[in-house]
Amino acid sequence: MQIPVFTVDAFTNKPFCGNPAAVCLIEDELQDDICQKISSEMNLSETAYIKKLNSKDTFSSASRFGLRWFTPTREVPLCGHATLASAAVLFYIQKNSNSSLTFETLSGELYARLSGDHIVLDFPMHTSTPQDPQEVKELIKTAVGDLAIQDVRYSSATKKLLVRLCDTYNRSVLESLKPDTESLMKSDSTGKVAGLIITLKGNQNGNYDFYSRYFSPWNGIPEDPVTGSAHTVLGSYWSEQLGKKEMLSCQCSRRGGRLKISVRGDGRVDMAGQTVTVLSGNLML
Repeated sequence: MQIPVFTVDAFTNKPFCGNPAAVCLIEDELQDDICQKISSEMNLSETAYIKKLNSKDTFSSASRFGLRWFTPTREVPLCGHATLASAAVLFYIQKNSNSSLTFETLSGELYARLSGDHIVLDFPMHTSTPQDPQEVKELIKTAVGDLAIQDVRYSSATKKLLVRLCDTYNRSVLESLKPDTESLMKSDSTGKVAGLIITLKGNQNGNYDFYSRYFSPWNGIPEDPVTGSAHTVLGSYWSEQLGKKEMLSCQCSRRGGRLKISVRGDGRVDMAGQTVTVLSGNLML
């Protein structure tokens, strides 16, 4: 059996930047263990599996697809950059004729549409609630050392902990952090936290409203270069903090990435980004 596979750099317009995802086009349902083995073999933060829901459809004509995401170690309920990569494969490589696509996922229906040279993802927005820093002090200490913290939030829906650095810091301080991921995992072994967002307000003279980095060693991802699912939390948080609905975000990992965020009134958030396809081929099973 041959499975078409692509590697797409998401949330960037330059190859070897942004967040790479593998995208597989599958005609028939694959067993979970096969999906996991392929994802481990690809060894990227996520591998996406796009499945036609009707056997009579083609990847070029259908407007609805099943979509699953696997890290190298497990299946996850939501992944933004691999959804963007999946939409890019359908729109740009398969030449899908629809202006909008619907993906049936573990997080419900997700939508992608073309908008100029960007693809816009329509995702659920996730709120976060204040978290007592003392309850996660070991994790925070491991992540940011002695840096001053301005806010700590927790999103129960996504199991993401958000740590905001003091506004007096600049982007270079966030970029300089080098948390030990093994220590991060040991600092919270309760299962409460599945991902750590470290974020910082943008300065008035800069191009971005806020910056972030994202770590998820609990899911086999030491640091994720650009994370759509984290921005379902960040979008909600920074919209409230800044009093803005339209924001520009930079995830300042080593590869880096840029997202246009639009917080809507219906409890959802639009995330727009660009992509570059850097590899195409076939898996031989």
